[in-house]
Amino acid sequence: MTEVEPQEDTEYLEDAEEEQEAAIEGEIYEYQEENGLDSAVRQLQEVQDKEFVEVRLPADIVAEAQQAWQTFIGSSSSREAAGEAIYAALFDSAPTLQSLFKTARSVMALRFMNGLNSIISSAASPSVLKTQVETLGFQHLDLEVTIPRVVIFRDAIINLLQMEVGARFTTKARLGFLSLLNYVGGAYIYIRREYAVRIKIIASSWRTASNKAAEFIGQGEEEAAEGEGEGGEGERGEANKADAEREEETRRDTQDSKDGARASGEARNKNSNMKVPTTFNEMFLFNGAVMGFANSLWMSIILEQFDAMVTNVANS
Repeated sequence: MTEVEPQEDTEYLEDAEEEQEAAIEGEIYEYQEENGLDSAVRQLQEVQDKEFVEVRLPADIVAEAQQAWQTFIGSSSSREAAGEAIYAALFDSAPTLQSLFKTARSVMALRFMNGLNSIISSAASPSVLKTQVETLGFQHLDLEVTIPRVVIFRDAIINLLQMEVGARFTTKARLGFLSLLNYVGGAYIYIRREYAVRIKIIASSWRTASNKAAEFIGQGEEEAAEGEGEGGEGERGEANKADAEREEETRRDTQDSKDGARASGEARNKNSNMKVPTTFNEMFLFNGAVMGFANSLWMSIILEQFDAMVTNVANS
């Protein structure tokens, strides 16, 4: 007799998952045949990333989803424990996704919990739901959200609820979570794609305002000059000497002009004593002084942290 090779555990798990998915799809199909599906629910059976509009789910489906969610929270010892369960379910199903998140596990688990809770809680109000999802989408601009990753996240959440809630996770509740998670995932993709240009404009504008582009160019020229070798050092020496002579001549001319202006009385003009802001920091402080905030410490604190805020605008 031919010896049959033992089936690996992973194959058993894959078969079990396929059977479970087939059973779920069968339940949804039966529900659709008996009750019909709302147009919004029917559309959100798949991830929709081509548009981001308000969505109104049937009240009974929303109510069932919210009830299942409250049952899940109630079955956990705390909200932190519920967040840990979500975190574990997600990364057990797709360990590669863990590299996307740099935050500590406990903090990230609580974020998952709070994010899902806000989505489920606002599901009955299309406008509130859209605003909430949009806010979360802007917090995930630094992550490359794709449809396959959305599917992994969605299925991990649904499977966790099915396991924890059991019979209370009805077909309507499953449809509700399926629709909401597809809606959220599609919105994340849409926001990242459509608003990425705005983020680039902010970054480039800030580089210009803070003279970072000029500094970068200057640094690049210095590094290129350093690699020219000893032969180039002599040429640079002559060039630097010529530049220094021109600068000295310009300085003398400028000084002569100032001396002449003082001699003729023009220096007593009030406008000549006014220093015109030439950098972003100077303009910021100048505008603050005009508005009466010259002695406000918090203005200087904002100025110190402004670079970090702008450069991390898309960092969640």
